[in-house]
Formats: sequence, structure tokens, C-alpha cells
Amino acid sequence: MFTQYAEKQHKTYKEAQAYFGQNPQRLIDAEKFVMDEILHFIDIHQPEIKRDYDEASYLYSFWKNYPPMDRGRAPVGDQYPWIEVGEQVFGNKLQRHFNANFSVKDSGLPSGADDRCVISSERIRQILGITDSVWVFVDIKSAGPRDNYDHAVMSPYQISGTGDWASITDGVSNKPIKAEGNRVIHDFFCSLAPIYVLSDGTVAPLLTFVIKPVYEMMKDEKDKTIGQPLAKIKVASIPNGILLTKNPNYNKLYPGLFFPGKDDRNKDLRKIRARISFSLLREIAVWRIKEIEVKQSQYVRNQ
Repeated sequence: MFTQYAEKQHKTYKEAQAYFGQNPQRLIDAEKFVMDEILHFIDIHQPEIKRDYDEASYLYSFWKNYPPMDRGRAPVGDQYPWIEVGEQVFGNKLQRHFNANFSVKDSGLPSGADDRCVISSERIRQILGITDSVWVFVDIKSAGPRDNYDHAVMSPYQISGTGDWASITDGVSNKPIKAEGNRVIHDFFCSLAPIYVLSDGTVAPLLTFVIKPVYEMMKDEKDKTIGQPLAKIKVASIPNGILLTKNPNYNKLYPGLFFPGKDDRNKDLRKIRARISFSLLREIAVWRIKEIEVKQSQYVRNQ
């Protein structure tokens, strides 16, 4: 079963890799298309997103004795980790939006983004030329006012790379990407292929996005946090591995696009994360970063 379709996949993959290497604008246009679709989703569903995100604060009495454990280095302790709030609120709604507007496959992979699915449409075919499908990976990374940085921390299983596949038996592998900081440079071993070929022959370039819900910290007169409502939403489009490493090779054109993450260098090199710079993504194209101020909820609550 593991190798049942490998010969056909290898041939189709190499053809698609060469095609997109020569036609990178098609990948860029597909990324912008899906970025616009995600922004449209947020626009039309913003009241429900705000309502459901803020519900976690209203439900405080039900979880106050079992709060999520602090994460990160030296947490101050006056805010609660809100990661799963964002994953629950955005992921389910976005999946329903895709189901309503595209043909969707929930194809499995052993690891990857928080939310991922293959979407297909005639519009995608018009953009890409050789296929009507893309595999959309979306990571949802909630942040508070103190960790709302102009970057996102990405794991190797959230970024696609060079996508080398020589012989059929080799399988796809990536050359490491350089993560360059002011004083430190390390290899970032991205683990995803830039293109996937499904068993039915579907060619699906990988498109990667980050949704960063940013909450504010409401305080009482004693400076105690009494709520963490949604304040803004950042969305980022991270280039496909062919764009990053081959043509136009953004990682070479924009040194520091990836820079060292928050992991100890003694960690398994295959697991070390890297940060991706939102400011450099803006330099690549202004549409790759969007920040949305969240309106106050339109829902009226009984007090």
C-alpha cells in the first residue's frame, strides 16, 4: 500500500515541480486567491467569531479550578494560555466555509498544520493551469498583548521546502533552510513537500497560512485579569517551498525571512522551530500580511 501509486506519483510530481518552477506566478496567484478567501471568511463570520472566542471568558467559573498550564519562558502568570480557544473557534468555522464553497478532501497526513484540507474548484484550475486543487494548511496561533510579535513561530511540520525527489524509492526530502538572526544562524529542517500527488492523481500544491487571534487583557481595579476578549486578527500567507527555495528563492532574496526560534539548540535538529518575519513577508507583497481590528460583538447578552 505504501508504494502502490509511487511510480505514477513520482512522474506526476516531477512534471508539476518543473511546471511550477517555471511558472511561479501561478503559485503566487493561488496563494493570494486563498488568502482573499480566508479574509472573506473572517469578514462575513466576524460577529460569530467574536462571540465564540469571548465565550471562553464568560465560562470562567467552569474552568477556573483547572486552568490551562502556562507556556513559554518565565510567564508572569496574569494571563491564561488561549491557544485552544483560537484553534476551536477558527478551525471549525473555516472548515465549514471551505465545505460550502469548494469541493473538499480531508486527506490525512501523519503531521502538519492545525487545520488542513484539499480544496478544489474551477477557479483554482484557471489560476494554476494544470490542476484544480490546492492543499491548504492553516495554523492558528493565539497571542496576547505581550506576545503579539511581528512574526510567527513555525515548526518543521508547518513549512514546505525544496521538495527533492530523485528516484522513486527515495521519497521526497528537503534541503534545510537557513534561519538567520543577528548573531545566530541555524538550519531549519522543514518537513513538508511543496506539492502532493494523491492516489487518484490529484495534484495539490501546498499553501500555508497563519491566523493569529490577538486578545486583550481586561483588568479590574486591582489589576487582576478578568477577561481575554478578542481584539484583532492577523493573517499571514507563507510562500510555498518552490517560491521560498527555488524561484524566485525568497529565502535568499530576503535574508532573515526565517530566523532562529525559541528552542534550545541541543534539541533534536529535526524538531527545532524557526520564526518567520511578518515585516519581510510584507516586503515580498503587502497582501501577505493582513491585520483586522475586531468590531464589538453585535450579540446582546442578558445581564
